[in-house]
Amino acid sequence: MIVKIYPDNPNPKAIERVVAVLESDGVIVYPTDTVYAFGCSLKSPKAIERLKAIRGKSTADMAVVFADLSHIADYARVDNPTFKILKRNLPGPFTFILKASGRVPDKLLEKRKTIGVRIPENPIPLHLIERLEAPLITASVKDDDDVIEYTTDPELIDEKYGALVDLVLDGGFGNNEASTVVDCSGEELEILRQGLGELQM
Repeated sequence: MIVKIYPDNPNPKAIERVVAVLESDGVIVYPTDTVYAFGCSLKSPKAIERLKAIRGKSTADMAVVFADLSHIADYARVDNPTFKILKRNLPGPFTFILKASGRVPDKLLEKRKTIGVRIPENPIPLHLIERLEAPLITASVKDDDDVIEYTTDPELIDEKYGALVDLVLDGGFGNNEASTVVDCSGEELEILRQGLGELQM
């Protein structure tokens, strides 16, 4: 089922409807500042399992999406130099790999000690997270045949994945380029994937 939400002025009733789905162990597809993504509440182990089943068993390519910088430190260890880099680049098309804290669910970590964190430059997920009062677990919509439209057009995404998720949010056409992945968990910062974002040091 598709729910139309306008990024410039998200309808509060539509946001409430989506949040109710997320609070009931739901999985959605929603727009970001890069490609469309699957999402569920970090507080829902059942939804995390559903998301893993949709995307495959591994959670290695999943990230945690926050509404602002202030909550990242609750789930990841962030030193001052790293925080300054986050502040310069977020919100934006980046996934930063950070050392996880003890608050990250075991179902997400699967013996890993790091998590990817995102703050997309798109009002829709930010409104959802603020109303949900919990971060989103997220994984990009990918097309096995590399058909770009299936990662950018919400109607085609609904055709392909609508039966697997509870809602597809139509926030307009998405981008066809993924986020830039920056590993901040080691001694030296490392760009693991150059995507849409140009890192500001």
